[in-house]
Amino acid sequence: MFREDRYFLMISVFIGIFSGLAVVCFRYAIDWCRIYLLGTGATPSHTRLLLAPSLTGLAIAALVIHFFPRARGSGVNQTKAALYIFNGYIPLRTALGKFIISALAIGSGQSLGPEDPSLQIGASLASAIGRRLGLSRDRMRLIAPVGAAAGLAAAFNAPISAVLFVIEEVIGRWTAGILGSVVLSAVSSVVVMRWFLGSQPLFRIPAVELLRPSELIAYSVLGIVGGLASVAFASGIELLRPRCARMHPWTHYLQPAIAGLLIGVIGALGAPQVMGAGYGYMDEAMHGRFTWQFLAILALLKIVATLLSFVSGTPGGMFAPTLFIGAMLGGAVGGAEHALLPYLSWSPGTYALVGMGVLFAGFLRAPMTSVFMVLEVSGNYSIIVPVIVANTIAYLISRTLMPVPIFDVLSRQDGMDLPSMEEQREENILRVEDAMQPPPEIVLEAGDTIEKAQRAANRSRAEVLIVRLRHSGWNSIAISALQSLIQEGKGDRILESVLVSESIPVLHPDQPLDVALRYVDRWPLVPVVNRANLRELDGVISERDVLERYRDFGGE
Repeated sequence: MFREDRYFLMISVFIGIFSGLAVVCFRYAIDWCRIYLLGTGATPSHTRLLLAPSLTGLAIAALVIHFFPRARGSGVNQTKAALYIFNGYIPLRTALGKFIISALAIGSGQSLGPEDPSLQIGASLASAIGRRLGLSRDRMRLIAPVGAAAGLAAAFNAPISAVLFVIEEVIGRWTAGILGSVVLSAVSSVVVMRWFLGSQPLFRIPAVELLRPSELIAYSVLGIVGGLASVAFASGIELLRPRCARMHPWTHYLQPAIAGLLIGVIGALGAPQVMGAGYGYMDEAMHGRFTWQFLAILALLKIVATLLSFVSGTPGGMFAPTLFIGAMLGGAVGGAEHALLPYLSWSPGTYALVGMGVLFAGFLRAPMTSVFMVLEVSGNYSIIVPVIVANTIAYLISRTLMPVPIFDVLSRQDGMDLPSMEEQREENILRVEDAMQPPPEIVLEAGDTIEKAQRAANRSRAEVLIVRLRHSGWNSIAISALQSLIQEGKGDRILESVLVSESIPVLHPDQPLDVALRYVDRWPLVPVVNRANLRELDGVISERDVLERYRDFGGE
């Protein structure tokens, strides 16, 4: 097993290298498509703005329908499906389709991002490598998330955020082996990416200092506004996506083109910033290049443009649009607050960056990832307090107003019942203390004689009594067994000498109740002991206690 773990760790490094190379090529492909379709100018002509996304949309629809049907969606749920449904299998054809179609979509101006497709490309490459090497089924199930972390880390230039997101939203659990593989793949992919594209973070802002604690109230307002915007954004997808999918099949050939045309119209009317991933415009917003009123308009238009692109079935990611909306919304809220309250310290970059985390936490519902993502993409750790405060508020508002996270909504719309990581985190866990019975009044000592134990047993109504061993540990004996020993004339023997085994396993009150299932079918009573004093009995538990508690829990 140890050799297999080391072998898997070594494979993870190669997965990271290949995924990093694939993401670098993907980034170049997007840039090439943008130059070819929209031109090299800072502001494309109206003709290109209208024709490039609409005509490319026709090609995208044909490719998705006839050649790469598995390339639909963002890529996150498809990777989770590989883990939980398809034993880690993702066709290499899917990676090719995702690469081509997403590059065309983002390069032509569809309001989507490269991160989610990069995640799926990495997962697909990892799956192909695992099949080639003949890995076991358990390893194959884990190899897709390992590749996903590599792809996302290279796309974001943020290995910590990629590791957290994959563990938080894809795998939902972690062990030393899983964490080691995911970390190695993410780090190696980022090293490759930085070799070709540089090591600078996506955004740079000046250092931030909270002059007054009261300024956290301003960031709290941003958390409230961002939480409401997240709910509106996710609700729009939840409402429109199934309606577009139910339309007549021939309309599916036109939906990406119509979405592209409408987005082109938005660009031609004066907001080309909403087209594509928009990282350059996020940086401009952070450096105060736009008025707060225009930032608010861009946030609203980006929501509309992303809804058009995503619900039309165009493959592409939701990460970049989410960050764009958050940056513009953060800048708008910060600018409005500064206009009303001029004494507040004002940094467009700070509010825009915190806004990114707010939308990430509220829309994608990955609270831990959202904090570290903001810190990594900026390289600035001085804003951690505003980020945590605003992100927490947005997350709580989103959870309250929209109980089902967006990734779970999408998977259920696609007819898949994938595990909900948020629901698992919020589950009420039954523990041993919920089912155990109080300590019995009579506890036998292993050093007592059988006759003395029999006299004590006569005062008990129980069928089985717990025995405390002399040195350490616990055991049990049936009253009927004591009576038989007395009849055989063995009353003067020490109780410990007739016990079936030296000791039986013990449980602790805080342990999950399913742990008790490993023991209660082999021993009639299992002692529940105090962690601070293993010779102190907190209670006992039996198979009947466990089953009755589970039955009552199912009816709650």
